[in-house]
Amino acid sequence: MRIIFMGTPDFAVTTLEALYQAGHEIVLAVTQPDKPKGRKGEPQFSDVKKWAVAHDIPVFQPDRIRKPENIEELRKYPADIMVVAAYGQILPKEILDMPPYGCVNVHASLLPRYRGAAPIQWSILNGDRETGVTTMQMGVGLDDGDILEQKVVPIDPEETGGSLFDKLAIVGGQLIVQTLKDLEEGKVKAIPQEEDRATHVGMLKKSMGNLNWSRPAAELHNYVRGLNPWPSAYSYLNGKMVKIWKSSCLDGKKGVKPGTILSLSDQGIEVAAGEGSLLLEEIQMEGKKRMDAKSFLLGHPQKVGDLFTEGR
Repeated sequence: MRIIFMGTPDFAVTTLEALYQAGHEIVLAVTQPDKPKGRKGEPQFSDVKKWAVAHDIPVFQPDRIRKPENIEELRKYPADIMVVAAYGQILPKEILDMPPYGCVNVHASLLPRYRGAAPIQWSILNGDRETGVTTMQMGVGLDDGDILEQKVVPIDPEETGGSLFDKLAIVGGQLIVQTLKDLEEGKVKAIPQEEDRATHVGMLKKSMGNLNWSRPAAELHNYVRGLNPWPSAYSYLNGKMVKIWKSSCLDGKKGVKPGTILSLSDQGIEVAAGEGSLLLEEIQMEGKKRMDAKSFLLGHPQKVGDLFTEGR
């Protein structure tokens, strides 16, 4: 097929590469405008633009895709279908109706669960045991189009936001290639989403990583995993921020103030939670390197009874 591809981050690149390797013709790559980076404000290409430039694919970077002049620009690139993966803008009906096969989105969740931003991380934050990828015939709303095909992916108990991101990116690439093949062969039966089962999630914020120790250890552990690598879970110890990269859950002790250090060992720092306790296994003091608990305690001795807090 002749494809106009719309996407921005590295997740989208994996999808784009899969389409390219499958022999589809990418006639145009649409991505977000360059962003200034560093003190000099030098323009930073999106991951999709980097890929497109390296493969001699034309690039289009409108600030708002729905402007009439931008819609007309797309008409200059006749395509059978538009494939969208983490593009970052909602498409108007004029664009959705443009190609013969419409616009198909690659979404990293099992729709209608987790419409919106950061579906990968939210599946871990909520303690889900499985997630997946959906290919969807795009509608005018946010992730509300008909489901074309889905692939279920189990979530490993130690999965992080980063590792699941990489896993789903590969699955997404495989699924869109299969979906396009099935569309061409007339094998796909679009299924409307059940609106009463829809779950909407928002973008991740740095403040979400500030652990509230009165919550159950299992929930805190999910936040440590889900917010790794960004924005990361963190807390404050003796007035300094400590990022928490890896943890596990223990039974803990009842009647102890949440945030209190219960024990110290080479395996980790055990901290009381609202229910159970959290063993901090890999941590990072502000301004220092990430390290295991044993190395951390050698350089930053603590004592039982010290308190992790939500502020300095």
